[in-house]
Amino acid sequence: MTTGKSRAQPGKARPISHSLGKLLGLFSPKDRILVTIDADPDSMASAMALKRLLWRRVHKVAIAHFNEIRRFDNRTMARLLKIPLVKLNKIDSQDFSKILLVDGQPHHDESLAKFKYDAVIDHHPIVMPVEASFVDIRPEYGATATIMTEYLRAAQIRPAKSLATALVYAIRSDTRNFEAGALEKDVNAFHFLFPYANMHLLSRIETAEMGLEELPHFQQALENRRLRKGKIFSYLGRVRSHDTLVLVADFFMKCHEVTWSVVFGIDRKNLVVVIRNDGLRKNAGALASKAFGAFGTAGGHRAMARAEIPLVNLEDHLKDFLEAGKRYFESEEGIGFRLGCSRTKGQRVRE
Repeated sequence: MTTGKSRAQPGKARPISHSLGKLLGLFSPKDRILVTIDADPDSMASAMALKRLLWRRVHKVAIAHFNEIRRFDNRTMARLLKIPLVKLNKIDSQDFSKILLVDGQPHHDESLAKFKYDAVIDHHPIVMPVEASFVDIRPEYGATATIMTEYLRAAQIRPAKSLATALVYAIRSDTRNFEAGALEKDVNAFHFLFPYANMHLLSRIETAEMGLEELPHFQQALENRRLRKGKIFSYLGRVRSHDTLVLVADFFMKCHEVTWSVVFGIDRKNLVVVIRNDGLRKNAGALASKAFGAFGTAGGHRAMARAEIPLVNLEDHLKDFLEAGKRYFESEEGIGFRLGCSRTKGQRVRE
């Protein structure tokens, strides 16, 4: 756990009550707060929790996302739980006195990097300095929603049904139902929230994973699949969103014979690689960083990871890159991945 000012580095954990006091001490009743997110279950739930913490402490809180929300479970979550979201490009940041970031770090996307943050709260690995007046980054946690739940408990706030439902879904989603990277703290947060959550709404959110337009991608993934020693690979070509790659990668992990799932495709101007595994003595984040970090951004957690490589970085080496990446993942230990082209410094991204 890392808390404090300016550059975030791994440090000694502080009591949650101390961190809560430092966080709330940043604000005054006249403050207008902008919370920026890359909208997914964890970030939306965490932003809702932060807004509840600041209720009656500040003048206004707005939650703004820079990404297009295409996954049906995310859309359903936002709609059923009435999460007040606005597009980041539709607002003027000058209208706000303080800017916060939850479930992300500024270097995760250029849309986030352009702001100077007053607070950053996240659970993803720290791979470069994060500067803000308040920084609470805990890579050992399975979800940012767990951190926010601890803040709610420290503030003696009983969450409303919509907030509890959002936080429960976020924890289950980011830990893959406690299969990947979950701590006892994630389980404790879930147990605290469960009595307050609406199970009917939770079920509706969880079952709204995709629309009919996603089905051709599954057909393509099945036609293009390659399986070797429990590792399955599939290239989907150009996709509307990297969320499609996530759906397919998770789908392949439901197969009994599959221990690794690697699905890749072109999303806008990037080659995106989504990696999943069964979590048994494996580290998807380290593997992604080693295999693809030299070409763009790559990393994640033990059982899930993602890499994003700008096509411009690949120049004329795209074919060699894909073949080398395939050979790397097909090898027993991932040894021997070498490419003879110019490299750029890589950073980790969210899984």
